[in-house]
Amino acid sequence: MFADENVIKIKHEVLYRVAKLAFEGELEEKRDFLPHDIIPGPQPQFRCCIYKEREIIRQRIRLVEGKAPGVEDDGNIIQVISSACEDCPISSYVVTDNCQNCLGKACINACRFGAISKGETRSKIDPAKCKECGMCAKACPYNAIAYLKRPCKSACPVDAITYNEHGISVIDEKKCIRCGLCIHRCPFGAIGSKTFIIDVINALKSDRPVYAMLAPATEGQFGENITMESWRNAAKKIGFDDLIEVGLGGDMTTASEGDEWAEAYKEGKKKTTSCCPAFVNMVNKHFPELKENVSTTVSPMCGVSRMLKAKYPDAYTVFIGPCISKKSECAEHNIEGNADAVLTYSEIRAMMRAKNIELEPAENSYQESSVYGKRFGNSGGVTASVLQYLKETNQEIEATVLRANGAAECKKGLALLRAGKLPEDFMEGMVCEGGCVGGPSSYEEQLKARKARDKLIDRADARLITENLKNYDMDSFSMHR
Repeated sequence: MFADENVIKIKHEVLYRVAKLAFEGELEEKRDFLPHDIIPGPQPQFRCCIYKEREIIRQRIRLVEGKAPGVEDDGNIIQVISSACEDCPISSYVVTDNCQNCLGKACINACRFGAISKGETRSKIDPAKCKECGMCAKACPYNAIAYLKRPCKSACPVDAITYNEHGISVIDEKKCIRCGLCIHRCPFGAIGSKTFIIDVINALKSDRPVYAMLAPATEGQFGENITMESWRNAAKKIGFDDLIEVGLGGDMTTASEGDEWAEAYKEGKKKTTSCCPAFVNMVNKHFPELKENVSTTVSPMCGVSRMLKAKYPDAYTVFIGPCISKKSECAEHNIEGNADAVLTYSEIRAMMRAKNIELEPAENSYQESSVYGKRFGNSGGVTASVLQYLKETNQEIEATVLRANGAAECKKGLALLRAGKLPEDFMEGMVCEGGCVGGPSSYEEQLKARKARDKLIDRADARLITENLKNYDMDSFSMHR
């Protein structure tokens, strides 16, 4: 969404090539030839030489296979492609052309680490010695020293990114909340996430029933003519047994969380939502004392997965959406019955391309969710849905809710809750601005998608949440962790 078009093109090409070979059963045999096929040479396309380009492609292939790009793997779903990161500026502080090479040398005198020396035309900063204290920039009378904060570092809401001695970005696994906001901010495409593509393709080629579960945020991403039915048709052509819209899971989560809110309100307890895994990761890693405040209700993704597995015990469930942190929920949260795999839009579209399948316009005829469940992907959507459910079940409460929209608001709200100063009764936490519709792997920019999304949802029937849930066996599985 934020990356350069050339970076996206390369990423998608690797996804497509690996998916195609996996479907054809030739990945093991032809994997090592892919970098040469994609970068034939003799002239480089986007780096200094074809050998570096091929190494980057090789590391990208490992990510598509669900592996770390290098030898070491800390288990994080988000990884740095070191060979691509090397092109980023090494030092955060650089001397610009504004430097007058003045006699006073205020910058040299201000540096306590001997990192600055006199050059022929301007001062020089040794990145190996620079501690990034910024004293040189403050001292320069010409404002000739600029601070370059890397896009990945500035995008990270929890300060999980630093640099090693070689200037390569390093993600602190213990701080990272897996939101993925850094991925599309890197202009070199040096940060990516492991994928489940190979696992999903192997499942599709097995005898197990495989079900796609489509995020509520999807409607509107591909225009008003691409409906849930469009996706359902495409999923079946790929080889899925069926596709379920996860807005249904939104209704399920609403009912469970609504009952929790009503009980907590009576007891004077403050609760937060639990459907955004990046928000849950933020609580667990940065506000661990608030774990008990997080709702015990599972996410809509998990709810639909449990429903399917209750009916088809051998089912393999695959979530599709714009979210990177859903991969973390799937792989790291260890919640029984949760999705077996998660695919982003670019990953499922690479699989479609590998089988010559396209999304085609279809009637807006498939619906398993209330309108409130469909809006679950919007910031404030969870709150609106829960309050509607409480109204439907005669449990209305005069509660106030903080709708934390984006990581900064989430951090502020959690800090207030920890300090016992949160004025609201409940807190909805969405790390991505705008909610899931603003996820890092969204296909379309939010404002452009909103018009199509509103039109699609306006065509849905106005079934109530409680009315909708009567169509499903809610007693066959649990909606709690």
